[in-house]
Amino acid sequence: MTHTVPADLCSLTATRAARLIRDGKLRPEALMDAYLDRIASRDPSVLAFAHFDAAQPRSAAASAPPGPLHGIPIGVKDVLDTADMPSQYGSPIWTDWQPKADSAPVAWARKAGGVVIGKTVTTEFATRTPGPTKNPVNPDHTPGGSSSGSAAGVGAGLFPLAYGTQTAGSVIRPAAFCGVVGYKPTFGTISRIGMKIMADSLDTIGVIARTVADCALFAGAVSGRDLGDPDSKPDRAPRIGICQSPTWSFAAPETRALLARVTMALGRAGATVSPRELPDSYSALIDAHPIIMNAESARALGWELTHHPDQISETLRERMQFGLDQSEAALRNAYAVFESTQLAFPDALDDLDVLVTPSAPGEAPKGLGWTGDPAFNSIWTSLHVPCVTVPAGTGPNGLPLGIQIVGRRGDDRAVLAWARWVEAAIA
Repeated sequence: MTHTVPADLCSLTATRAARLIRDGKLRPEALMDAYLDRIASRDPSVLAFAHFDAAQPRSAAASAPPGPLHGIPIGVKDVLDTADMPSQYGSPIWTDWQPKADSAPVAWARKAGGVVIGKTVTTEFATRTPGPTKNPVNPDHTPGGSSSGSAAGVGAGLFPLAYGTQTAGSVIRPAAFCGVVGYKPTFGTISRIGMKIMADSLDTIGVIARTVADCALFAGAVSGRDLGDPDSKPDRAPRIGICQSPTWSFAAPETRALLARVTMALGRAGATVSPRELPDSYSALIDAHPIIMNAESARALGWELTHHPDQISETLRERMQFGLDQSEAALRNAYAVFESTQLAFPDALDDLDVLVTPSAPGEAPKGLGWTGDPAFNSIWTSLHVPCVTVPAGTGPNGLPLGIQIVGRRGDDRAVLAWARWVEAAIA
């Protein structure tokens, strides 16, 4: 790989930019200035930021410590606390709230040399009412959510790395809609301390970038895990199960065609490809997920519901009430479904390396009032397994499509490596 510095610094991947900075061929200040220029020209049409002050990242770039992320700009979803920027959680209740400390993910990103470029737009408490962010490919369409600003910002080239969070599909779906890579790690891989938690059994911090290798670099640096180098060529082709999943009825025609096309491309590239559907018992996750998500979220918003119910959207209040109305028996059953399917999932992948399945029902919906359906995400989130979405062409309206790679809990390094293999095979 060439080690020369391109004229367009924003075209650099995070891994390459970090290498150039480490080799003394690129100054962090120069990289930051390029991104600040890009933000000035593009963000007025994308609206990715909940908080942005150019002076802060410019100053931080000059003093960033050496490390694996030295000088790399990072967008931080506005449900993660920052000591030097407001944390408003997408809610008017928390307007201008300034925490005293960084969340753990932000603290470790800074420790690794990363530079927080700004706070990115989230839906209300990372659940419901969308913010103003637009899809960078077509501003008439949603960027997805709840990690709206993070996915749109990476897609628009406003920063190379960003934090997202996923309770149902909030990393994978917006990344797919914006034509970038999203990685939802195994549950608990990245510390959630200092995050505005909504559903304790589900909330997972993930990352969004332009390449699989960038996701591995970022997540590895902040979690202390060795996630390998997905760009390294494996010594064999993967064994892949093509999984329509229990929510296949939600798939739009472009997604049905996509999965068929991807299946053929993977076989031509040398993969051992076979259909692999989850046992019927996994369909119970479709009902169990919203019960647990909304019941836990209602309890998490106890202070807001008690003191500021009028500043919570009607839609979110309705979902919280649904959660509070669940009987003890319904909750016990939902948690039992989670436990049984999580324990059984390794058997569902017997003789396979990964599953390949849709990232979303189809292209990003038109309009900004709805961020899209997480039908192809919530099952995997419930199972606590690692997932990666990679770009997989475009749909009938020219909007990006993604394909999702899913593996065993804790097998993140392999899932990232096979996701890179899949990405190359379908390019």
